[in-house]
Amino acid sequence: MSGYDDRPWLARYDEGRPHDLVAEHGDALAMFRAAVARNPDGDALRYFDGRITLRELDELTDAFAVGLRDTGLEAGDRVALYLQNVPQFVIALVGTWKAGGIAVSINPMNRERELALLLSDSGARVLVCLQGLYRDVAAHVVGSTGVQTVVTTSELEYRTRDDPRAFGDTGGAARGSEAEAVEHDMASLIARFRGQMPPPVSFAPDDTAVLTYTSGTTGPPKGAMNTHGNVVFNSQTYRELCELGPDDVVLGVAPLFHITGMIGHVGVALLLGVPLVLFHRFEPAMALETIRSERPTFTVGSITVFIALMNAPDAQADDLASLTKIWSGGAPIPPSTVTAFSATFGQYIHNIYGLTETTSPSHGVPAHAQAPVDEASGALSVGVPVFNTVSRIVDDDGQDLPPGEVGEIVTSGPQIVSGYWNKPEETARAIPGGALHTGDVGYMDEAGWFYIVDRKKDQINAGGYKVWPREVEDVLYEHGAVREAAVVGVPDAYRGETVKAFVSLRPGRTADEAELVAFCKERMAAYKYPRQVEFLDEIPKTVTGKLLRRELRAREQQA
Repeated sequence: MSGYDDRPWLARYDEGRPHDLVAEHGDALAMFRAAVARNPDGDALRYFDGRITLRELDELTDAFAVGLRDTGLEAGDRVALYLQNVPQFVIALVGTWKAGGIAVSINPMNRERELALLLSDSGARVLVCLQGLYRDVAAHVVGSTGVQTVVTTSELEYRTRDDPRAFGDTGGAARGSEAEAVEHDMASLIARFRGQMPPPVSFAPDDTAVLTYTSGTTGPPKGAMNTHGNVVFNSQTYRELCELGPDDVVLGVAPLFHITGMIGHVGVALLLGVPLVLFHRFEPAMALETIRSERPTFTVGSITVFIALMNAPDAQADDLASLTKIWSGGAPIPPSTVTAFSATFGQYIHNIYGLTETTSPSHGVPAHAQAPVDEASGALSVGVPVFNTVSRIVDDDGQDLPPGEVGEIVTSGPQIVSGYWNKPEETARAIPGGALHTGDVGYMDEAGWFYIVDRKKDQINAGGYKVWPREVEDVLYEHGAVREAAVVGVPDAYRGETVKAFVSLRPGRTADEAELVAFCKERMAAYKYPRQVEFLDEIPKTVTGKLLRRELRAREQQA
């Protein structure tokens, strides 16, 4: 259960204001239309030197919606978005809603097998993708998936300045022999229907807005049905939690296909009617240049984004002076990294926690507060449950545990998805009665702050002792030479499993295996410290910045 101490900001935070917005608007499209009405000439999107106002975005999405309907799209049909962080993602998302459809967000790093699986599972009728992705990947699979219409577009649209760091190869779309769908150019489709409006549509809060696929770390990816009510509620949650207003500018460092980018960037910008700054895909030097020129005030992203900015060769202490509202989620945050970032740029990184199934945040550190660090474990709190949300710590039998006891986090609230697409059994197992069993292990302190220990599946059993990889990783991050660390269990003839750490070092710093083992041994119980350390140039991670422990485990098993 959530609990609060007597600090005034926590009392204000628990007033439950976001419910009013869901009741007022109900769906994400109405939320956007309200922003257009308030500030039609304000910037909606900034993409390098390009600008799109809210009025223009309204017109572009109207035209795209008419174009979708002209291809035969009907209410409830799915439109897959296979794009980088480009304006066309937002145009296609809002345009899909205006056409009465459901968007399907797809990781642009997915290859043929993965793309085919998601297109088939979602039953997508339309695919919107970058020309290069169509040529290299999608053209070879759409014919076998049921996709009837392909809309291609270029990352060079909506800007005039080229930069090889941002774009790379932008070759045109090749019509592969395997593709049977009808192909359209997005710019031409919009130009053809510019000035026309689609038939009016409206959604109930429990109608699905987006299918957002889970990472599939414990099986095939599942399409979480993020509803319009989910999207509206958590867009408002970001507004209140982070104290955002009409003068803010959002920096899009998280991938838009991911739930963090979908809500923390797109949802927030559409709600507030403020600029969303995009630069195709994250690259540290480009990100710093964009921050210097656009002066954004707010962002949310993986901690690996902020580690990369901190270690960028040309980073200056005042580069992030405008970026006064920073939150990080999606991957554990070592307390030492927060301290180092603050020392480098003078800005504090607030923690936030959520899953695809919670439509981004379920917990967060409110503005003007700093997360406590648990003295016993050294873990940084992920915050308190957000508005109108109940979060419990339960044992293996589903019984509530008292403060300080470790168990699974179970969360209920308006941000919880309605279920998984066409998977009623999976839904019943993970979200019984609307309460999400997260699979994350953690605890709550007496004041109501929550702490994540690790994922259930990542636990290491070393000679009968439980070792949580994140605790070992946090200790490694305290070493001045360590840039990134990932810890996994590996087979051991004596202990069953033993602890192995994979480490990448900061530029210009050195350390060897014996040094890091000794460093951890001094700071941890004997069964916890790593017995092996392997150095890598880069720790494998997802596009959202999560360290891929499963990939490291698989490699060890194959060795």
